[in-house]
Amino acid sequence: MSFTGIPVAALDFYEDLEADNTKAFWTARKRIYDESVRAPLEALAATLATEFGAPKFFRPYRDIRFAKDKTPYKTHQGVWFGETSVYLHVSAAGLFVAGGYWDTSPTQIERLRRAVADDVAGAELERAVAAVAKAKFTLGGAQLTRVPTGYAKDHPRAELLRYKSLTGHREYGCPAWLSTKRAQTEVVRAWRSLTPLIAWLDTHVGRD
Repeated sequence: MSFTGIPVAALDFYEDLEADNTKAFWTARKRIYDESVRAPLEALAATLATEFGAPKFFRPYRDIRFAKDKTPYKTHQGVWFGETSVYLHVSAAGLFVAGGYWDTSPTQIERLRRAVADDVAGAELERAVAAVAKAKFTLGGAQLTRVPTGYAKDHPRAELLRYKSLTGHREYGCPAWLSTKRAQTEVVRAWRSLTPLIAWLDTHVGRD
């Protein structure tokens, strides 16, 4: 199947699922999920794999074993390209794209902090963050409420030192191009815009 866009029916499916998150609803409309959500995203992922690596599709089922919220289904379909640390999902709100490190280990967090505190590496990160912001991405990630122990509270990059993970993300909503082949071009452009941040993380934080 070639990619021709993400149909509005995908967004409608998730809007309805938000209103009726039950097994009965899912069973009755599984065909819509398969045809309007899963199939277009699989086609898109196949075209993106050449540049961004193998995709991983997240399961549509929620892990409710220890959750207060017992609704059984996720209200979005996510796809993660682990080799290049980029991500997208589709929900009732439309298209969401992101990139960066958001599931960091204790050793990665320590490397992140050391790099942020370093004058050279820290300055490089500030430039990367500025580039991502210029491309209309929002900086995100898990944060502490204060500067971590061992670092000066008045450090010039105190705000960045509070991050335990670093990502850039952007909500695209449902522009007219989402249901056309142009969606592929826009996703590629978005992920390339995140390259400065991801490259910095690969260099200074790396994988475990």
